[in-house]
Amino acid sequence: MSRPLPQLPKPEFVLITIEAPAEVPTQIAVGLRETGIPGGLIGYEYRPLSQPVYFGRIGERGLVAIATSGLFGRIAVDVASGHVVQIPEVESATTHHVNRDLDSFNRCVAAVIARFPFYAEGDQERCEEVAEELRVLVSGIDETALADNGFWETFCDDVAMGDHADWEA
Repeated sequence: MSRPLPQLPKPEFVLITIEAPAEVPTQIAVGLRETGIPGGLIGYEYRPLSQPVYFGRIGERGLVAIATSGLFGRIAVDVASGHVVQIPEVESATTHHVNRDLDSFNRCVAAVIARFPFYAEGDQERCEEVAEELRVLVSGIDETALADNGFWETFCDDVAMGDHADWEA
């Protein structure tokens, strides 16, 4: 006889400030220290790094990685624009838009966590409805958040498929 898995606590929004190493450009280091970054999201979509990593140039961009995303990806700040981007794989020169800046990213993460839990396991009727609610929520904070193939668009598509019924460790 199998026992039900214990229910994990609901994710909470927490801002953490991090000190950047000397090679991280000053304007990004100040933002990470003063604005901070989320301590997590839901599941493995976003996990903060213990220390930012300056990638120098990836393609045409200078990027500072602040978190992991999925198995091989990173969330980073574009040095030139201040945009938050997702790098699908560490060695990739491709980036996908997340938010226009750290503040917008923080506010989107806070709003999504506040809306969680999204639906019960197996409640397929609610999946698309909740995904649409999240699309409205994040685009209301940052009109750039739902960029084609972007982080939030993909996250909402995952919610629509029922991928975030349970909260994952």
